[in-house]
Amino acid sequence: MAGKDHSPLAQFDVYPLIEMPRLAGYNIDFTNASLFMAISGLFALLFLGLGMRGRALVPGRWQSMVEMTYGFVASTVKDNVGKEGKAYFPFIFSLFMFVVMCNLVGMIPFSFTVTSHIIVTFALAAAIFIGVTLLAIYKHGLIKFLKFFLPHGTPWWMAPMMYLIELFSYLARPISLSVRLMANMMAGHTMLKVIAGFVVSLGLIGGWAPLALLVVLTGFEIFVAILQAYIFTILTCVYLNDALHLH
Repeated sequence: MAGKDHSPLAQFDVYPLIEMPRLAGYNIDFTNASLFMAISGLFALLFLGLGMRGRALVPGRWQSMVEMTYGFVASTVKDNVGKEGKAYFPFIFSLFMFVVMCNLVGMIPFSFTVTSHIIVTFALAAAIFIGVTLLAIYKHGLIKFLKFFLPHGTPWWMAPMMYLIELFSYLARPISLSVRLMANMMAGHTMLKVIAGFVVSLGLIGGWAPLALLVVLTGFEIFVAILQAYIFTILTCVYLNDALHLH
């Protein structure tokens, strides 16, 4: 059991904090993952609420960060979706804030990285995939939506093969979207835990080199945490643009 506790993968273990009676046969225990999802959501609310509390004409540092984040996501939506994306900005902004906070909270020592679990990232990706698909069908009709999978100008003899390829590519979207985020978070945190183990085992004298590397990689992992939230958001915008314009 001790060996398992020191495993680099032990940080990803999900365990119940509050056991709950089963609901329709499903386990609904309040776990460490549930706790850190709630903490991430709370941090997002605090970041936005405290930053906009003063609403000063000349913003301070905190308000500037909030306004920069708002403007950054707004420009991302506008550049990738167009004017029609304005109606969906609240959802896109909330999605970005949740994912980036989950990623950054996971960087705190002894915390839990929610986005390192495929069940979380896939649930987000699947909800986005179903939402944009239903939106496309509602906006354009089922027949026109199905024509989306056949590129214009495709020769008739290639149409069946191209249709299947495009359909498979479309259905793979939630998988690629979720695996990309999960894999980056899990790989980065595992690497940090392994290098931290070298620091402890080599001691004060021999551990200075891996310690310096750990500091550098921690900064890089923070950058990756923000970057992956941005990639998750921009791909959501791309899928939304496809649903609105079918191209």
